[in-house]
Parts: sequence; structure tokens; C-alpha cells
Amino acid sequence: MLNPWRLSLLSRLDSLGTIRAVAQASNQSPSSVSQQLAVLETETRTQLLERTGRRVRLTPAGLILARRGRAVLDHMDAVEAELRSLGEEPVGRVRLGAFQSAVPTLAMPAVTRLAQAHPHLEVQLLHLEPHESLPALRAGDVDIIITTPDFVEQPLGPDLDLVPLTTDPVVLVLPPGRAGRGPAELSAYADEPWAFEAPQSYMANLATRLCRESGFEPRVVCRFSSSVLTLQHVEAGLSIALLPGLAVDPRYHVTTRELAVPVTRTITAAVRRGSPPRAAVNVVLDALRHPVEG
Repeated sequence: MLNPWRLSLLSRLDSLGTIRAVAQASNQSPSSVSQQLAVLETETRTQLLERTGRRVRLTPAGLILARRGRAVLDHMDAVEAELRSLGEEPVGRVRLGAFQSAVPTLAMPAVTRLAQAHPHLEVQLLHLEPHESLPALRAGDVDIIITTPDFVEQPLGPDLDLVPLTTDPVVLVLPPGRAGRGPAELSAYADEPWAFEAPQSYMANLATRLCRESGFEPRVVCRFSSSVLTLQHVEAGLSIALLPGLAVDPRYHVTTRELAVPVTRTITAAVRRGSPPRAAVNVVLDALRHPVEG
């Protein structure tokens, strides 16, 4: 196993250029630094240094290990800082972006509990749909988002750390009194008026795809950015819709049916990878992950 201390010496040699400079920066003698680097060569079974006159320089293998090693050391520092932060009292502001149906069902219960448990913590809750929240997170406008990795138009890449939260089935929403038996075949609703979300949003793209896979082009009679308006429209008998289960507010008199071909979205929290660890962010993530215990 590679020794982190020796890796740091090699990384410093790449940055500082000479054994003497590395020795001064690490409060060691030049001979001690040389010995440690020789041991690292033995550990890796690879020539990492070559002499040019009185100086040494890194071989191509040495350059690779020095730069990869720097990334490993940075990650170790971040992990240590994160562990230290776990014992700190969370204070300050955390900006949490969540899509509409996750606000009352996931975000607000967590924020309510946190307000009671941590009075010096302020959670600023923002309504951001998946196509809005990811750019906001990457731009640093929010600290945490609740989103779905199933929104392929906005992929969650390796620059983010993901915390799985729950899953949520997509259901067919019908006016009251229109219950059927068993799971619903979408093709049976090809001639119905449909309520959709705004174009290019997660649910609009998903609903369009599901209808087309069932062999028809949906006749969209309205588009709402609010699931409440969609539910009101369906309740009035003016349309039908596809909605995530979390979005179906029981206050509205509508009928829901499972789909014959089940569709379930994954709900996850996301933070920027490499952002400075904060006790406040950690405690919000923990409250989202553990809605009962939090």
C-alpha cells in the first residue's frame, strides 16, 4: 500500500522542482527526502526519478504518480475535514432546491424538524424543477438539490455526490368516478384530452415518451407548471394526466391507476463534489435521508 507521506514528498517535488526545496518545505534534510523517495520507488517497483547532473527529475511514471497522488491526498484531506465537521453544531444558511412535489413531502418535513433541533441553522428552500436545479447547483446558487437521475436531458455527472432518498411511481390521474380494474394501458386513453407540464420539463418529456411508446400522440389541452392546477383541471373532468405519486394531493377528488408497464422515478439529493464540507450541509442531508429518525 502506498504511503501518503511519501506521496506528498513526490507531489512536492513535482511542484517545487528540487530535493532541497522539498526538504525545506517539509522540515527534513535533503538526504532524508531522497531516502523516502527511494523507498517509494521500491514500494511501487517503478523508477520514479532520474538524475540529470546534480539534479533529479521525475520520470513519466513519476509525473503520473505525483499528480494522481495529489488528487488522492486532496481527497483524504476532504474526508478528514468532513469527519471533523460531524461533531460541530450546524450554523448558517443552507440553500436547498427541490422540485414541486418534493417540497411538501420531503423538504418541508425535514426543514421543520431541523428548525426545532438546530436553531442556529437556516434552511432556505427554493422551488426548482429538475431542469432548473442542476444548473443552479453547478453554478453554486444552491448547496443541495432534490432531483431525479432519471431526467436524461440533465445528466448527473461525476462532478456531483448523490444521496439516494426514495422512489416514486408514476400514475395515471383521472377524473373522479373513472376507476378501472387493474393497471392502466395508456393506449386505451389515446383519444382523451391530456394535461401536461411545461415543454422540456421532466414530466412533460416522460409523458410524451410514454404516450408515443403506447402508439399515439397525446392531445394536450393545457400545460401547467403546478401539479395543483393539473389536479384541479383533472378533478373538473377537463383532462387526464400522468403524475408522480408524490404529486397527487389527497385533497383533490381524482382517481389514480397504476400503469400496466410500471414507471418509477428515483429521487436523490445531490451536492457538488469537492465543495468544502460543512456540518450544516451534512445535517440537512441526514434529515432528508432519515425522515423519521431525523
